[in-house]
Amino acid sequence: MVNKSVPQPGPARLRRNAGPDEWLEAAKDCKYLSEHHMKQLCEIVKEFMMEESNIQPVSAPVTICGDIHGQFYDLLELFRVAGGMPNDSNVESPTAPPTIITSDDIEPPSSITDPKLRKKIRQNADGPNTGDADESAAPSAPDEKSEDTSPLSGAPSGNFIFLGDYVDRGYFSLETLTLLLCLKAKYPDKITLVRGNHESRQITQVYGFYEECFQKYGNASVWKACCQVFDFMTLGAIVDGKVLCVHGGLSPEIRTLDQVRVVARAQEIPHEGAFCDLVWSDPDDVETWAVSPRGAGWLFGDKVAEEFCQVNGLTLIARAHQLVNEGYKYHFQKQNVVTVWSAPNYCYRCGNMASVCEIGEDLKPTFKLFSEVPDDMRHMPNIKPGKSEYFL
Repeated sequence: MVNKSVPQPGPARLRRNAGPDEWLEAAKDCKYLSEHHMKQLCEIVKEFMMEESNIQPVSAPVTICGDIHGQFYDLLELFRVAGGMPNDSNVESPTAPPTIITSDDIEPPSSITDPKLRKKIRQNADGPNTGDADESAAPSAPDEKSEDTSPLSGAPSGNFIFLGDYVDRGYFSLETLTLLLCLKAKYPDKITLVRGNHESRQITQVYGFYEECFQKYGNASVWKACCQVFDFMTLGAIVDGKVLCVHGGLSPEIRTLDQVRVVARAQEIPHEGAFCDLVWSDPDDVETWAVSPRGAGWLFGDKVAEEFCQVNGLTLIARAHQLVNEGYKYHFQKQNVVTVWSAPNYCYRCGNMASVCEIGEDLKPTFKLFSEVPDDMRHMPNIKPGKSEYFL
């Protein structure tokens, strides 16, 4: 039985001349906008995105979020864990206290006291990888940062970087994207939306978003408008010149950030080249570069990451793109690359945890781990989500 306070999905009932404030309130309630309002919203957001750099500068403190994939009710939980949406004066508590992991912790991973989270970690460590081939799970490093279950600390920044993959696979891709676009329209300087490999005409026609838009509107016009927004999303963000945020990873065609800044981004994601690599590549246990089993992008190794960070004065590369059972994962000996995954129980079956990464003014990362909301805190549609198995 779903709690009566949980937002009920459905079409928004707004006057025709409603604006961003009313759109945002409707989006928070899991309502999708009319075709007229959605097209207006897309035009507003496009105007803001046109002014952004390919690598948008952002000031700390900021919360970095990984893949969402249409899991609307878990996105609401993400905001609760992170301290609320921008300018949110009435922040609800998370459904369960998150586990907090700081860069200064020295306790071993067994310090997790939440039995649900501990059970998940044990199951994920012992059981087979259930991640989709697209978002192949990265195993945990034995020397990973340790966990702390202290209460939430510090004032929330209200400043967010989302690393892409907002749509496909989940039940509410349209509502998820609508909420994020409404927040971008209302608070353009506090919401940075990086493009992921799923922000693509080709991918969304196969893995759910196109079909969902067609089911809810009876035509593809809103999907087309959203795809035009995708074309103007930034390729990355950089926090105080030190923490680079991208969806996928690095490219053999890119040595400096200035080379990213001149990439022509207002287009469909190409099948190869620097643009493609930024949204498709993965870190892996290779020395330099290797062919990616995805069929797009590259696998890059520790020497590549170390050189790129050194040349560009970076301390960390934060990326998403891969399912991580424990919610986040440091890569390489120098821990200069980290994967952040923000879709708990991915595809409603993987059983993984999720996280957000908070970058403080000292540029040290703090991770907040959270699980999916319980069944009584989410609605489930009668239709099935888009296809969830693919390997490119």
